Amino acid sequence: MDEMDKKLVGALRHNARASLSELAAVLGLTRATVRTRMARLQERGDILGFSVVMKEDGQTDAVRGLMMIAIEGRGTDRIIRHLGGLPEIRKVYSTNGRWDVIVEIGAETLEKFDNVLTYIRRLEGVTASETSLLLSTRKSS
Repeated sequence: MDEMDKKLVGALRHNARASLSELAAVLGLTRATVRTRMARLQERGDILGFSVVMKEDGQTDAVRGLMMIAIEGRGTDRIIRHLGGLPEIRKVYSTNGRWDVIVEIGAETLEKFDNVLTYIRRLEGVTASETSLLLSTRKSS
């Protein structure tokens, strides 16, 4: 990926619905060149798809935390499916080491946050957990 491809991806991250004409104007390229570059990036797998960012995605949760979870036996896939169905779960990470899964949780209140923790701890196969509240963000992607 060259510098112009990186600029194109940056423009698409800013507005994935921008027209070829808008992208061409921003990048100083022709529409045909933008179309060709986008097609090449998709064919190579550099661009996997486009998504929608909802208003609530940009809002931060009042209470946020990371929960590390140990899972007994082969129940990881089942538990990940349960976690995916919880609206307070922001991200699910598989990992190595002591913890099998780490989840990022966001809730409006401490009480709702605690309810999510209680639900997860009661899932069959969860043998241990540890939770850390996120106090502030020092660097964001």
